[in-house]
Amino acid sequence: MKIGELARQTGMAASAIRFYEARGLLSKVRRGANGYRDYPPETVQLLTIIGQAQQAGFSLDEIKQLVPADIGTWQQAPLLAALKAKVSDIEALEARLAHSKQQLQTLIRLVESKPDEMPCEENAARVLASMGITSPKQP
Repeated sequence: MKIGELARQTGMAASAIRFYEARGLLSKVRRGANGYRDYPPETVQLLTIIGQAQQAGFSLDEIKQLVPADIGTWQQAPLLAALKAKVSDIEALEARLAHSKQQLQTLIRLVESKPDEMPCEENAARVLASMGITSPKQP
C-alpha cells in the first residue's frame, strides 16, 4: 500500500507516517524500483494503535518500547504493567487537577465576596491573607 492510501485509511498525514517510520515505530517498509514506500496492510492497525496510545498519554518512546513491529509478538506482561502505570499517572493528574480546580473556585469566591465599600488594594490584601499569602516585610 502506498503512503497516500495509508494516510487516507488512517486519517494521518503522510508526513506523520514518515515521522513514525523514522522514529522506528514502523518496521522498515519495502521500497519499489521507483523508490515509493510499500506498506503492508497491518500498518493501518499499527498506526491506529500508535494514535490511540498517544491520545492516552503515552510518549513515542514509550510506544516504541511497548508496540512491537509485528503485532503477533506482543508481550502481555510488559504491556499490562505499562497500561496500569499509565492509569496511575492519569489518576494522579486527575487529583492534581481537582485540587487546582478547588483552589481556583475558592479564589473566585473570595474575590467575588469583596464588600462594595472596600478598595481593591485592601480586598487584594484580604484575599491573599485568607489564602495564607502575606505581603513582604517592609524595611
